[in-house]
Amino acid sequence: QVQLVESGGGLVQAGGSLRLSCAASGSILSINTMGWYRQAPGKQRELVARIGSTGSTNYADSVKGRFTISRDGAKKTMDLQMNSLKPEDTAVYYCQYIIYTRVYWGQGTQVTVSP
Repeated sequence: QVQLVESGGGLVQAGGSLRLSCAASGSILSINTMGWYRQAPGKQRELVARIGSTGSTNYADSVKGRFTISRDGAKKTMDLQMNSLKPEDTAVYYCQYIIYTRVYWGQGTQVTVSP
């Protein structure tokens, strides 16, 4: 059974930084794609950033230049460095791993950015 656990959320002022981490437990041989998603109140869940097994990345336009996604394949962990945070970044952030064809989600971590 694969489980994902996020950490690093919290409250920060606009312009500040946070680093989110996602760790996996369970029997995992390889991870295809890792990604961070977020969901703000009243809105649909949206992709924030994604990183493939080769290290290729893509970002939502709203976070380009401010957020950086990284992964450690050996440790099966993934991070999201968030800089220059804005109030509109406030949301619950979820990590997602795609292992072969199965999709796994973490439970989410709250990020709140005050004006």
